[in-house]
Amino acid sequence: MFNRIFDARSIRFSSTVLGVLVSTLLIFTSPPSARADQLNIVATTGMIADAAAKIGGDSVAVKALMGPGVDPHAYRQTRSDIVAMTKADLILWHGLYLEAQMEDFFRKLDKSRNVVAVAEAMPEDQLIAHDVYANKYDPHVWMDPGRWRYVAKAIRDAMIETLPERKAVFEANTAAYLQEIAALDTFAAEVLATVPADSRVLVSAHDAFNYFGDAYDFDVIGIQGISTQSEAGLHRVAELVDLLVERKIRAVFVESSVSDRSVRALIEGAAARGHEIVIGGSLYSDAMGEPGTYEGTYLGMIDHNVTTISRALGGNAPQKGRLGQLAVTM
Repeated sequence: MFNRIFDARSIRFSSTVLGVLVSTLLIFTSPPSARADQLNIVATTGMIADAAAKIGGDSVAVKALMGPGVDPHAYRQTRSDIVAMTKADLILWHGLYLEAQMEDFFRKLDKSRNVVAVAEAMPEDQLIAHDVYANKYDPHVWMDPGRWRYVAKAIRDAMIETLPERKAVFEANTAAYLQEIAALDTFAAEVLATVPADSRVLVSAHDAFNYFGDAYDFDVIGIQGISTQSEAGLHRVAELVDLLVERKIRAVFVESSVSDRSVRALIEGAAARGHEIVIGGSLYSDAMGEPGTYEGTYLGMIDHNVTTISRALGGNAPQKGRLGQLAVTM
């Protein structure tokens, strides 16, 4: 099976490579995690895995490669990831250059396996241009629930194509999921509209919130660029300190999957200018919360972000979020 993924002629087999191949093939003997009547799905991010589980219900078994706190921009496939994908009936990845270190791998894997880049099904007019790479787009589309519905539909369609006899189930589950997304979007618009206009500036570690800003009329400033692999130099930090002082921004935000070093540099720089800034809270950007928690779902992730941002910047939002299920908010 391995020779369907990798062209052996293009690999120079060192003893290390051979050892990896042998170990991997031995792992193939382990029993599959999905029942015989379930669609075995592997998804890269938690957001995709959560949507797939909602849409598939009992008809699917879903494994996410990237857990809480994992940066998808820097993530590379592991040996166990390759094993899981080789055994999967359907592989769902985001695309739009989110999984930048795995892009070539998935393009090659697509020739031999059932692989779908679900975010690349979005209409082009719904996408925001990348800040560095020409002809590429900002991949963080999940930050706008209104746009996430396109991804949900792409997941549904991929499941139907793979397991057409469960079409009615997948369509019904998707309709229910889209209703939940619409309710979340309505809640977000309402509570974020209570933030004073001059305070609608979201400053975070990297540029993950452009779709959020576009959807809810916020200025979004990332210290780093769209990818966490970019660096924030001293000149960039100094520029942002000037902006924060000039606009009297009261809070900035850290992210669960990105170092807070640059954010704290901003706070220190503003303090040296006599302007106090606090950390408004930790936001979920490229990964969700812990499994088994409300924040460990897509709906809970966005609810947490919306509630935290609104309350930190002077808006009105319920302390426990839309459904009263948030564990901790600022």
